[in-house]
Amino acid sequence: MFGRNQVVNMINRSAENQSDRRRFLRSAGLGGLGVVGAATMSSGAFAPVAAAEEAPSDGAILNFALNLEYLEAQFYSYAVTGAGLPDKLTGGAGARGGVTGGRSVRFESKMVRQYAQEIASDERAHVEFLRSALGSAAVAQPEIDLQNSFTAAAQAAGLVRDGEAFDPFANEDNFLLAAYLFEDVGVSAYKGAAPLVSNKTYLEAAAGILAAEAYHAANIRSALYSKDTGLLGTGLLGRDLKEASVKLSDARDSLDGADDLDQGVVDENGRANIVPTDQFGVTYSRSAGQVLNIVYLTNKEATSGGFFPRGVNGEINTSAASG
Repeated sequence: MFGRNQVVNMINRSAENQSDRRRFLRSAGLGGLGVVGAATMSSGAFAPVAAAEEAPSDGAILNFALNLEYLEAQFYSYAVTGAGLPDKLTGGAGARGGVTGGRSVRFESKMVRQYAQEIASDERAHVEFLRSALGSAAVAQPEIDLQNSFTAAAQAAGLVRDGEAFDPFANEDNFLLAAYLFEDVGVSAYKGAAPLVSNKTYLEAAAGILAAEAYHAANIRSALYSKDTGLLGTGLLGRDLKEASVKLSDARDSLDGADDLDQGVVDENGRANIVPTDQFGVTYSRSAGQVLNIVYLTNKEATSGGFFPRGVNGEINTSAASG
């Protein structure tokens, strides 16, 4: 996602003009800060850069976040309504792509249905906010795959056998596992951007989005942990949804680097692990490249794959080579 030094750089070095700068300040509720406040933010994206001229442009940083929000918003929109985002929310710079897969989920419980509805509303609001902030510089929605990508992820995690499909919209259990695959990635992405934020006003805005994503992730993790149903009825391999979460966690870990940071909804002793933290109670971070490793479903440097068959739109589009 994005951190504040990225936003600051976006405002000060706007890829468009003063009008775009004012638009962002208004959208973020920061219209009274002025140039001096914005100047306190340093440049950079998810990882440090050697010099200012090497930093991604302001527009590139927020557009990276917008690509990811398109993915989440489409997934939840289809799950709760049976339809994706309207065309008015998917146009922009670059090639606009469609969505493969997606349909409404027949939720079994009122709780999970309402979780999904609330998260869908939040993710659409994130898309609307970023598009408003970027104005004419906003990238279009890239091509998104909500079908083959989930099958590939499930096969890699050992949830289904090779040659078998995984449908995230087939039932409530599958939906929760698919949502779990996304949610922790969003939290770790915003966390990774946090150290780059210096101006407290911008930090508050970034922290607000991080908090929303963390609430979403906790809801999904809690729902997975609370379910007592096994996986035999869903066609998945394994004993229960808790075990499945650990398998998906291990699959994510295999893509984003050598560190073993990702955690399932239970620990090695089978106890609840709703908040994945280190020994100090601190959640972990991912860089933009590591995030793309996961959504491209590769542990190598790449510019497309997985959930984005033709890659994301914008300048930040390459996964980490050391995944």
